[in-house]
Amino acid sequence: MNKYTKAIAWHGYLGKPEWVEKVLAAHPDAEMYWTEGGQHFDDEDYATCWSKWSSKFTAILRNGMRGIIGWNMALGETGKPNIGPFKCAGLVTINSQTKEVTRSGQFWAFAHFTRAMQRNAEVIGSEGDVTNVQHVAAVNPDGEYVVVVTNSGKAPTSVQLRAGSRAVKVDLPADSVVTLTWK
Repeated sequence: MNKYTKAIAWHGYLGKPEWVEKVLAAHPDAEMYWTEGGQHFDDEDYATCWSKWSSKFTAILRNGMRGIIGWNMALGETGKPNIGPFKCAGLVTINSQTKEVTRSGQFWAFAHFTRAMQRNAEVIGSEGDVTNVQHVAAVNPDGEYVVVVTNSGKAPTSVQLRAGSRAVKVDLPADSVVTLTWK
């Protein structure tokens, strides 16, 4: 593979983030990116599905991908312009009549990751198994640590975050995403 390319783009239309591990095992020097994923403009939960997308982004990063790229930044309320076969929405939808901007759940999930994780952040190990809770940890090039914790469940819960001798209890409302940073 290195003879032809250094990177592989994975699309969000089919498959599972765990499949990347198999390719990474065969090509450990390959750079993997998740690209062109997005929700449909007519999804009932378009504006509120942040925990769904944060859970997906967490799985993507925990399975060796270096970055996540959404399908489109902004589209109209019917997904236009779009030449593809899917009912794709942008991270934001701009109503063609009123010009009102609606931010998607995917937009809000991206916000948690992009506001805290710097370019070239390195995903590090994090452990824990709490029902409906997903987490990913990273260290930024400047030494700052980042953890994004998602509660995709319908009930609130609490988790304990420990790093060395430091610990903090984090309350997670139902259907929530929480980002913590520290040095």
